[in-house]
Amino acid sequence: MDIIDVNEKTGFAGEFMPRILKVKPEYKVPLICMEPGQEIKPHQSGAGVFYFVSGRGVMTVEGREFEVGPGKMVFVEKGESRGVRAAGERLVAFAVHIN
Repeated sequence: MDIIDVNEKTGFAGEFMPRILKVKPEYKVPLICMEPGQEIKPHQSGAGVFYFVSGRGVMTVEGREFEVGPGKMVFVEKGESRGVRAAGERLVAFAVHIN
């Protein structure tokens, strides 16, 4: 068992880079900390669950845009394209990518 303090792991940089909280062959858990305007361009991947902790942003799934913010959770199926961008304020989220 692991207990991770997301607030302790949160940090921002001039260039976005996810912070990997945990990784195993079956899954990966990145922490997403974005400054306004930073983004993950839409791409295809395995199934994923995204949970938004703070800030506001836009998530794109299969070409459709959705506003996201604290308390929102988005489920993306394997092979569906997905992307995220911070809109107007810092955005913190984490994802669980399932292989």
